[in-house]
Amino acid sequence: MLCIWCQSCTHTTIRSACESVGQIWSIQFPTRQSRFNRTRRGQSAQTASTMVNSGQRPVVLVTNKETPEKGINKLKLKADVIFPKSHPATREEVLELAGQVDGIMWVGHMPLNGEVLDRGGSRLKAISTMSAGMDYVDVEEFRKRKFPLGYTPIVLNDAVADSAIGLMIAAGRRYHEGRLAIDQSQWTGGPQWLLGQDIKGSTVGIIGLGGIGQTIAKRLKGFDIGQLLYTGRRPKPEAEALGAKLVPQDELLQESDYVFITVPLTNETRHMINESTLAKMKPTAVLINVARGDIVDQRALVAALKNGTIFAAGLDVVSPEPLPADDELLRLPNAVVIPHLGSATVQTRNNMAEIAALNVLAGIAGTPMFSPYPY
Repeated sequence: MLCIWCQSCTHTTIRSACESVGQIWSIQFPTRQSRFNRTRRGQSAQTASTMVNSGQRPVVLVTNKETPEKGINKLKLKADVIFPKSHPATREEVLELAGQVDGIMWVGHMPLNGEVLDRGGSRLKAISTMSAGMDYVDVEEFRKRKFPLGYTPIVLNDAVADSAIGLMIAAGRRYHEGRLAIDQSQWTGGPQWLLGQDIKGSTVGIIGLGGIGQTIAKRLKGFDIGQLLYTGRRPKPEAEALGAKLVPQDELLQESDYVFITVPLTNETRHMINESTLAKMKPTAVLINVARGDIVDQRALVAALKNGTIFAAGLDVVSPEPLPADDELLRLPNAVVIPHLGSATVQTRNNMAEIAALNVLAGIAGTPMFSPYPY
């Protein structure tokens, strides 16, 4: 069933939110027309500040030209959309445009802070990121100013969980090391060659049983694991149905054959995994990080992988990003590293862009966002 407002939404949750925003806008802005609508058929959204102000409809800045069209088209139903001229956009360019728009879809991890709000001034009414992680956002500044801030969690849980399971298998079964053997003409074979770790019957630990952690736990049901442990500030009501047991972090690290990191990056979690905590893990353990690179002390991880403190690591996130091609981590045969691809599927990115667009439109209209950040 298609959305009655935009005639394109098919995702049930997004469709419901889209129809609600459409109803709000029909009441709030019933007669607004844009002179951009009178341009020739097929003309793209504007790039540059020269046509920022139609005087008729709100204007929304999208900070990245590669943002999925699903989200852009959603915005264009009710607003004029502009992009920075350059790609990737410079910070100064974004700041210059911030004061000339009513809302911003913030796509990427450029710092989002009080400087942006100051440059936005009284005209800027709403900002939504197109991400679940908010470590690049000065949330406290938004909270102090009570400024509408949206983000896009939940819809990326499945894609990130799938990626996490892929890394679990790839690292545990030594796929990268095997490929290196092929590349170096060292395919020797034999009954003891490149033996990996089993998943069946294993103990799996999840540090942070939030939405992504819970989705990983659901995926693990098909692998017939032996025990599922998790850490957190308090028991999760969903844990019982998942068969997960709350334990102290030290116990999780000591007992787990596979350890997943799915907590957000905060001052408390920065370098949560370090030389001391890695030393508590089994020498046969595999570490999987799909959260943020700085949760792990990367130098300590490299040392642990080199000296056999742990068996292997599967990493979707590293520090810094992009990681230099000559970084020592990339030379390790027992490190499977991919370039932050957790949410990188067509449908997931489309959904994230649509939710961010709906957040911005709702914020401009002065109504609650579909997915507000809970500051």
